[in-house]
Amino acid sequence: MRALVVEKNEAGETRAGVQEVSEDHLPPGDVTVAVDYSTLNYKDGLCTGSGGGLVKVWPHVPGVDFAGTVEKSGDARYRPGDKVILGGWRVGEIWWGGFAQKACVRADWLVPLPKGLTTRQAMAVGTAGLSAMLAVIALEDHGLTPEKGEVLVTGASGGVGSVAVATLARLGYQVAAVTGKPESEGYLRDLGAARTVPRADLAETVKRPLESETWAGCVDAVGGAMLARVLGQLKYGASAAAVGLAGGTALPASVIPFLLRGVNLLGIDSVLCPYARRVRAWDRIVSDLPIEKLEAMVRPATLADLPALGEAILKGQVQGRIVVDVNA
Repeated sequence: MRALVVEKNEAGETRAGVQEVSEDHLPPGDVTVAVDYSTLNYKDGLCTGSGGGLVKVWPHVPGVDFAGTVEKSGDARYRPGDKVILGGWRVGEIWWGGFAQKACVRADWLVPLPKGLTTRQAMAVGTAGLSAMLAVIALEDHGLTPEKGEVLVTGASGGVGSVAVATLARLGYQVAAVTGKPESEGYLRDLGAARTVPRADLAETVKRPLESETWAGCVDAVGGAMLARVLGQLKYGASAAAVGLAGGTALPASVIPFLLRGVNLLGIDSVLCPYARRVRAWDRIVSDLPIEKLEAMVRPATLADLPALGEAILKGQVQGRIVVDVNA
């Protein structure tokens, strides 16, 4: 089988390249999947780049998610021919992942491909889109409705942000999309954003812990100072769903918005997310994410493209969703 393999030499230098790999080297699992498509996430950029990021054992096959067809199964829940999706569970980090033509994983990590989606469409959504939908569901579960006002999406032109913008717009929300790329304004408006907000307007914290009540909710894919700033701009009782950390892991925030406005900060985890919650999110993706908008987000790629794309995503230079045809 062909796979993107990351290797580390004695000097500690890493190199990623496409190789022929025997299936005998696959890790032991319950289910072997013939992979159709994978996708590129920020974590994949870390794992394919210099130093190997989150990887612990070498050689390694990255790819935190994939979609394909069950080839062999030792678990009664899945049979050969079943279409499945995997995302999370630290696959692609500490377990060989989806940047290969075959994957062998634990059955507990899989989700059946929902009716109405192809494996390619599922990877156009991918872990990024699943995270975005989990964030939307969490905001709704905490009281968000369209009539309450504008919803902010940070990192809007990235994978999580793009899906969040398209989904929220489809559900009838007024979406304000944050971007540092003026050239992305047309793209974001096509996805359904009512307006764009320059990244510079929110990039730094201010001394005042509370600003004007502006946002009815927020899907935040950035973290850091931007998230801290947004917390002080949320309306009374509103929530921000934290999905990413491209802006850093530190949160230089005050407790004042929580105490005086009763705001909520909701953590979104797509790695160890329970099965039932995943299925709920995938069902909502089928019903609430406009597929025609999804296609506009997609940039196709092959295994050989991934080292360069991994570097690009770490620099914030990837717009939308990269869909990897592992058999091309």
